[in-house]
Amino acid sequence: MNFTFVRFLIVGLINTLVGLTIMYVLYHLANQSYWLSTFIGNSVGAVVSFILNRSFTFKSNGYIQKSIIKFLLVILCCYFISYHLGTLLVDWSMKEMDYAISFQTDLAILLSTAIYTITNYICQKQFVFRVEENKKQLN
Repeated sequence: MNFTFVRFLIVGLINTLVGLTIMYVLYHLANQSYWLSTFIGNSVGAVVSFILNRSFTFKSNGYIQKSIIKFLLVILCCYFISYHLGTLLVDWSMKEMDYAISFQTDLAILLSTAIYTITNYICQKQFVFRVEENKKQLN
């Protein structure tokens, strides 16, 4: 079993709960747009994610400045790709349903979050917190 992925999922659960709570509060209670709500929610979740993934998931000892830049690039790319793809998929799959409009955005947020989790894990592991890079910097 890949314990790094299990730790990533635990951290992901924490930052997803934080991020989704913020997204839904902003979207439903503060009447903010889909993009603003998801961007702010993901930004707060990203801060939690960076701190916990660096110290707990990947146990990274790499240079923090370099890690932050890579982390931000990955987060932004994964965010825009995942949340755009999620809305496209939900819009496409529900285009014939008249009743779908009421929960379509909520479904898009959930689907996009799932896509984001998968793409983010792959990119964080391969690009931001690479084990080989961390070992080289320690020597």
